[in-house]
Amino acid sequence: MSEPLLDIRGLRVHYGGIEAVKGIDLRVNEGEVVTLIGGNGAGKTTTLKTISGVKSPTVGEIMFAGNSIKGVAPHEVVQRGVCQAPEGRRVFARMSVRENLEMGAFARSGGAEEDDFERVFSLFPVLRERRDQAGGTLSGGEQQMLAIGRALMSGPKLLMLDEPSMGLSPILTERIFDLVKEIHEQGTTILLVEQNAHMALNLADRGYVIESGEIVLEDEADALLHNDAVRKAYLGES
Repeated sequence: MSEPLLDIRGLRVHYGGIEAVKGIDLRVNEGEVVTLIGGNGAGKTTTLKTISGVKSPTVGEIMFAGNSIKGVAPHEVVQRGVCQAPEGRRVFARMSVRENLEMGAFARSGGAEEDDFERVFSLFPVLRERRDQAGGTLSGGEQQMLAIGRALMSGPKLLMLDEPSMGLSPILTERIFDLVKEIHEQGTTILLVEQNAHMALNLADRGYVIESGEIVLEDEADALLHNDAVRKAYLGES
């Protein structure tokens, strides 16, 4: 079996005296969509922040493309090919859509190129229409598209998405998931954190269930969709 693109082993992360992530193992193979599901406070966002270099692990290893990125500065993690669209979008409110996208390419040698903009505008035509509009004036769905587009501007080998459907209507959620599927079909490997477990598992190849900082289940996505415990806890079925 080939080496995983992302390989996390024994990862533990603390906030002061509180252990938020408790020795998890997680892998993402090149070309996959892998989802990490769980309730609020389960450790999902902390895991992504630690991969991104924003949060420092207490112990454990984070390997990407065969090299350790544990303790690597966030901008260098992006340069190595890992980029995250964060929870809450975090767009630069006073900057234009195009300027937000330019920031996504900031860590790349040579910065943004027109081909990069064209890829994002092809995926998200509304961003082309609003390219001179301030990011903070966009709707929630448009801001989510901008956050994903900004991450794509870095040319990631691994795109990490943290709660892309948060605060969106069901129709917009479906649209965002269709776009994530299209991004994957274009060749980008994806690690998806999402509370809408049903949509996440329908999109993913494999999934992990995290509870109180520990991985309690790991399986093919279809198997998790039909797992009674998952259906009761995360799919709203009795």
